[in-house]
Amino acid sequence: MTAPKTNDTPSTTLDLEIKDAFVIFNGTWETLEEEFGEKNLRFPKELILLGGAPGAGKGTHTQFIIKARGLTCPPIVVSSLLNTPEAERLKSSGQMVGDRPVVEIILRELLKPEYADGAVLDGFPRTRVQVECLKLLVAKIASLHKKYSDTPLAKHFRRPTVHAMVLFASKATSVERQLLRGEKIAKHNAEVKETGIGELIEVRSTDLSRESATRRYRVFKELTWGALQSLKEIYHYHFINAEGPIDEVEENILKELQYQSSLELDPKTFDRLRMVPLAEEITIHARQELVRRLDSYELEHPDLFTQVVDLIQAKFMPIIVRHALSGKAVVNTEDTLLLDGLAISMLIDIFSERGFHAVVDKRIRVDIESVNLETGQIVQCETPVFRIQVNFAGSEIRRG
Repeated sequence: MTAPKTNDTPSTTLDLEIKDAFVIFNGTWETLEEEFGEKNLRFPKELILLGGAPGAGKGTHTQFIIKARGLTCPPIVVSSLLNTPEAERLKSSGQMVGDRPVVEIILRELLKPEYADGAVLDGFPRTRVQVECLKLLVAKIASLHKKYSDTPLAKHFRRPTVHAMVLFASKATSVERQLLRGEKIAKHNAEVKETGIGELIEVRSTDLSRESATRRYRVFKELTWGALQSLKEIYHYHFINAEGPIDEVEENILKELQYQSSLELDPKTFDRLRMVPLAEEITIHARQELVRRLDSYELEHPDLFTQVVDLIQAKFMPIIVRHALSGKAVVNTEDTLLLDGLAISMLIDIFSERGFHAVVDKRIRVDIESVNLETGQIVQCETPVFRIQVNFAGSEIRRG
């Protein structure tokens, strides 16, 4: 396994890494193509590459990331897939498994149908060679997307989206968290053995020794950090400071993973939807527009504005107050004031300004006014009835 290129690494080293990547990837791809056939090489629409220092919280935050992206499949934890005796020996000593078996096992795992919409890769890529193999994979997926775009198989070969999420933790934090994890697991396992209740949890040998934990962090810095940094030049890159408390880290992750349709949708789909405005574009100045409208009502239509305010005070607020616990009130009224469309707009805006959300539904009630018994003629009258539903934040008090 070759070391990642640093500022002191000669260009020939990077050239060798790229050549290694070509040999590894092309050999693996050819094997998969022979085994499954090109039409069945269907990879995820979205790849989230989750990397970071030992103890940075990759396992802790994985489920949160999966939920944030709307995925339903479990994460692909690379270290768990590498369970051969030789791989276990390398991992237990704080070293890393070679690139060839890692790339082959990752590509095979990604072909499973449950990852069609997206997959979180915990611990990949970790070396420059693996980064180059990833680039080759994404290029292959994009090539298949183009090849099958106008065929019935297009839905299986969607344009790939790649997010690289790197959780950073300092050496001191990393080592302490590794040891704390080992201590907690050791305590848990001791209680399981003593009581017979629960299941034993596998503990990393590197979590039991400060020297081993330190060595594991050093391997990360020397072999993985540069590879992860290189991803920012290629994919959507999210650098997360994982030193803080869990809720703070998760808030940062959520901000980083906000949906960006222009980057993730197929160009044809995005072009079709682009005429529909984004919600944020509509709401960004909504408050200012609301204030402008309310001021214009007062300046240009003071009499009507006063009547609407009085109507709300007299007929709506008593009912709303009675429904304060539920957070929803429905008011039916035949008040002719609301026959004026501007009055309805005023009513909705007034409620919005005061923290309510009002929805107005106009219906026509038909009543029989008279019946001519001799001719059978029926005279009807129509009465507009306004049904206004007012929603708001209900009381936090709940019945037991």
